[in-house]
Amino acid sequence: VNHRALTSWVGIARLLAIVLSCLAFSLVASTGDFGGSYGTWCMFTWCFCFSVTLLVLLVELLELYPMLPLSWDDFTSAFSMLAALMVFTSSVVFPATFINSPCNTSYCARQAVATTASCLCFLAYAVEVGLTRAKPGDISSFLSTVPGLLKVFEAYVACLIFSLLDEYGKEPGLMWCVAVYSICFIFTFLIIIFTIGRCLTYIPCSLEKVLVGYNFLALIMYITATVIWPLYSFRGRGRPQNCGRSCSWDRHLGVTFLTIFNLIAYLVDLVYSTRMVFI
Repeated sequence: VNHRALTSWVGIARLLAIVLSCLAFSLVASTGDFGGSYGTWCMFTWCFCFSVTLLVLLVELLELYPMLPLSWDDFTSAFSMLAALMVFTSSVVFPATFINSPCNTSYCARQAVATTASCLCFLAYAVEVGLTRAKPGDISSFLSTVPGLLKVFEAYVACLIFSLLDEYGKEPGLMWCVAVYSICFIFTFLIIIFTIGRCLTYIPCSLEKVLVGYNFLALIMYITATVIWPLYSFRGRGRPQNCGRSCSWDRHLGVTFLTIFNLIAYLVDLVYSTRMVFI
């Protein structure tokens, strides 16, 4: 039994994440108000992060990870980054969707406490990411480096973009943007999966230089999407007065901002990857 799995700072952060995510979904479940796509997403996030973090803690406690056919350090680094992003999204979406003002009932108080627990859970995962992130000069797993963590961020933001896509089949410019999101997501996701599965060593070329070239192409493609998507989405269209939560105009605006976020992520990724390879 590896007691450091529980007593180290990373272990403590994981324990806090388990307790806080359990508290969040338990309180929301007690209210019974988590219907719809947004509520289902939040509940899935808290339950998923609770289950996987508990499994990670048990595997490290019993030291079973050497028996697994994967890179354990890459897997835990990628999961902690993904969990931080998912819980952060839920911490924003849940109160914006389900908590109404004024909040002066016990029913609303449970929702508010669940939101607070979710925010603290995000901080626990963020601390874990910071503790396991590779320091400059360290020899460690790829997904614990800044470019590796950015790969997880880029794939997650692309998934958020897919969830907001609406009414793009009539404009060839919007179809090009969707192709950009899809192609970059597929390649980024494959890099993550191949890294965790220890398959990148079989590539018969310089992997680092391939990643630099891919980041450059992805950056160019996202630059075009950053210009074309708002141009075709909002040309001659103002925000409708009766625009509700699922309004197409708001969805297109959300895709615009997420595209900018991923553009910045690919730019930073290219800078870090170029420094690691050539400098």
